[in-house]
Amino acid sequence: MHTSPLSKTLQVLAVFFLVIAGLYFAKPFLVPLALACIIAMLMLPLGRWMEKKGIGRGLATFLCLLFSVVVVIGVIGILSWQIASFVDDLPKMQQYIGELEKKLQETLSNQFGLSPQKQKELLKQQQSSGVGNAGKMVLSVMSSSTSLLVDMVLVLVYTFLLMYSRTHLKQFMLKMVPVDQKAKGNKIISDASHVAQQYLLGLAMMIAMLWVMYGVGFSIIGVKNALFFAMICGLFEIVPFVGNITGTTLTVIGALSQGGDSGMVLGIVLTYGTVQFLQTYILEPLVVGAQVKINPLFTIIAIVVGELVWGVAGMVMAIPLVGIAKVVFDNIEPLQPYGFLIGEEKKKGESSFIDTIKARVKKS
Repeated sequence: MHTSPLSKTLQVLAVFFLVIAGLYFAKPFLVPLALACIIAMLMLPLGRWMEKKGIGRGLATFLCLLFSVVVVIGVIGILSWQIASFVDDLPKMQQYIGELEKKLQETLSNQFGLSPQKQKELLKQQQSSGVGNAGKMVLSVMSSSTSLLVDMVLVLVYTFLLMYSRTHLKQFMLKMVPVDQKAKGNKIISDASHVAQQYLLGLAMMIAMLWVMYGVGFSIIGVKNALFFAMICGLFEIVPFVGNITGTTLTVIGALSQGGDSGMVLGIVLTYGTVQFLQTYILEPLVVGAQVKINPLFTIIAIVVGELVWGVAGMVMAIPLVGIAKVVFDNIEPLQPYGFLIGEEKKKGESSFIDTIKARVKKS
């Protein structure tokens, strides 16, 4: 029976919305598992290296997890140390915010005729309603903290089991593929794992480089707590487009609240522009690579949908998961148009500076 293009399109849309709904309702189960899969792919090269050195798979997997936990604790420790020094400037920030509040009240009064007394009444109404919900907020925070702790334990357990049982899981996936397609199935698994590893390892290296560049730049300008703001800008890079702008905005606000002038703000903006130029044209092509290139439109769509479905975790995992999906689409003929759609267009004859360097290195 012939299927019209419109009917086929409607079927694809129906499947898409069913998948999104399934991901949303299965969030408590899928988020820890997906995060564990990504961490397992990230740690896989280190685990394989240890196994080649004669360390058993169980011990190698445990050491990989221990290493990742130590790294996370180290980053949190440095951030906590910087936040402790940043807290000393909170009174100045509060004073600055108070001055901004007065200016905002004057603007509302002059532009919209909203008197300061009326503004105070509206603020009191919000505060009174907030007091009534204070108990619920405390319970919500406690519940969220407990849930986060449970999820962290689940992620560690899932990661250990995924890395330890990876051969068994791979054989299971290959058994589901027809005999004549096993070679292609093996290639898809290998390519998907490689893409995720390259993206995640490259992203980790790039964030470390951004910490150095932002830290040096902010220190030269004279931004107080330069390392703290550099780490914020680097960590926010996990979320493309939105993260770097948010980190720079926070740096500008922090600098102004600490008494910074327009020259310091201009310096922060110039630092941001310089780092973004180096990141876009040197770091990303050299460190992250071009295998997880999703075009900007679908990068933003993936981040927005990820946040709607899985919250902050969805925003962080959106790009590597879409990159893995693209590998699957590119290797399955009926899905190849979708892989082309979300991929980045490369014009004929286009060659970047980094591509030229890589080509010369290979020749030598």
